Amino acid sequence: MAEDDQYDADFEELQALLSAAKRPRVQGLLRQEIEALKKRREAVNKEQAATPGSANGTEAMETEVEPPPVKEPAISVQPLQKTVSPLSVQYTTIDRFSYDQELDMLKIYIFLEGASQDKVVASFKANSFDIKIHDVGGKNYRCAVPRLHKPIIPESCSVLVKPKRIVINLRKAEKQTWSDIHYKEDKFKPPKPAEDKDPMAGIMDLMKNMYEEGDEEMKRTIAKAWSESRSGKTADSKFGLGM
Repeated sequence: MAEDDQYDADFEELQALLSAAKRPRVQGLLRQEIEALKKRREAVNKEQAATPGSANGTEAMETEVEPPPVKEPAISVQPLQKTVSPLSVQYTTIDRFSYDQELDMLKIYIFLEGASQDKVVASFKANSFDIKIHDVGGKNYRCAVPRLHKPIIPESCSVLVKPKRIVINLRKAEKQTWSDIHYKEDKFKPPKPAEDKDPMAGIMDLMKNMYEEGDEEMKRTIAKAWSESRSGKTADSKFGLGM
């Protein structure tokens, strides 16, 4: 029949297009059209079989079957999430705190209420620490010491949040008492003598500095010591004591 030939031609052309198609969406549309064509042909064949006179070779009237609607694939649109850049976070500096220490441990006490343990970010290094406390009454706080008085053991340090205060535990690298938390150079460290300089000259310079910066009792002690080891005239001329 001419109609069957038309269906066959359409079917073969759709199959050829499906073989040549590369995009998944186009392939899906072609498969849907092929299935619709098969259903239309089956419907026409059933109608021809049920129509009187079809057994005598009489052609049944062509019945148009509309193809099923093609559904476009749904595309989900994710809402944009608002992100906050770390650079936009404002901190209030905490520079007033108290501390207590033992030979192997130093504890810093920050008196701050309303902090949460899960909102504290701590960074410990060998010679410094940086503690960031977020969302305390709508504010962010930061306590940091860029250079400590002595080295610490970072992996043994911790932060403990209590109802009314925050405790920073610093494990000392060496068991000793710190004179301060912040690094300070030793004011009484003697200068390193030059290799080509007389070693006694360095001692003389040190004694002279001690004499000039000392009180009256220190001056008398130094003058007496040098007077006993050398003649009083020599010591006086060395230091310019004028005695």
